[in-house]
Amino acid sequence: MESETIRRKKTRPIYVGSVKIGGDAPVVVQSMTCTDTRDIKSTVEQIKRLEDAGCEIIRVAVPDMDAAAALVDIKKSIGIPLIADIHFNHILAIEAIKNGVDGIRINPGNTSKDKTKKIISFAKEKDVAIRIGINAGSLEKDLLSRYGGPTSAALVESALRSIELFEDMGFYSIKLSLKSSNVATMIEAHRAISEKTDYPLHIGVTEAGSLVNSAIKSSIGIGILLYDGIGDTIRVSITGDPVSEVGVAYGILRALNVRKVGPDIISCPTCGRCEIDLFKLSEEVERRLAGMKEYLKIALMGCVVNGPGEAAEADIGIAGGRHTGLLFKKGEVVRKIKEEEFVDVLVDEVKNMIRGT
Repeated sequence: MESETIRRKKTRPIYVGSVKIGGDAPVVVQSMTCTDTRDIKSTVEQIKRLEDAGCEIIRVAVPDMDAAAALVDIKKSIGIPLIADIHFNHILAIEAIKNGVDGIRINPGNTSKDKTKKIISFAKEKDVAIRIGINAGSLEKDLLSRYGGPTSAALVESALRSIELFEDMGFYSIKLSLKSSNVATMIEAHRAISEKTDYPLHIGVTEAGSLVNSAIKSSIGIGILLYDGIGDTIRVSITGDPVSEVGVAYGILRALNVRKVGPDIISCPTCGRCEIDLFKLSEEVERRLAGMKEYLKIALMGCVVNGPGEAAEADIGIAGGRHTGLLFKKGEVVRKIKEEEFVDVLVDEVKNMIRGT
């Protein structure tokens, strides 16, 4: 049975390097390094791991001129577009553009209008995209005073104020984000701005916390907006290794049938009827298939109640019982296998399906 298709709001397309955002482009998955950008080796190594996991655009912090200088070597060593994250210092933004970044992210709440104009002018000359990153933690003081805090309406007004400045200078290679650690605020802000402009939107819940907390908040915040047809690029913010952000991001996209990338592994929560070590099975299959780009629905079921039906609906699956299991492919039983063979057999079969053999 086909999944429901979500109709996305049409936004004007822009390019960050070779990656199209908005228009008819798929929702793009981004992340940000947590290394010291001045440590070129560690930063490149982390970006390479992110690339392998499916990250399509990467952002790095640029706190000083040494970090800006490092961008040259970082850019030469990676295969995805590079964005410089700039705060306070417009000179760093200009230097980052000189050093070859594909985009920059600035926050109007901590950059003066005159300095922002200088960034816009240079970005326009070099044809570099800019993300206007509105953040509840650093809104303009007059907006905080007027709205009594970082409300969704305050975030929207800040975004509209910036858009007017950019458009007055003839700059339109813009994407917007209106981020908050408050999920409801973030949702309402993006809903409101999507009604007022057609610029592509970068959505995410900022400062979302550890893996579990972030997965919950991001799935709700990003998921609701995507279900509404809002969002052109996403980042799941997790405290820790950013590689885990990519897996959660694609999981959200797969769950809503927005993008089918990577293995969609479904497994039952287990109960007293389960007679195989399903936890170990699912953990090992996830580990062995990490980084897989091709989409397959893989079912791992631990009992005879829903197991056979769910496994039969998947592209491939195992329905286990009493230390043995039935291997299914495309709804047909392939063979019976022993529990100790589950992982090796399943992974081999998945690889064969990808190769078309």
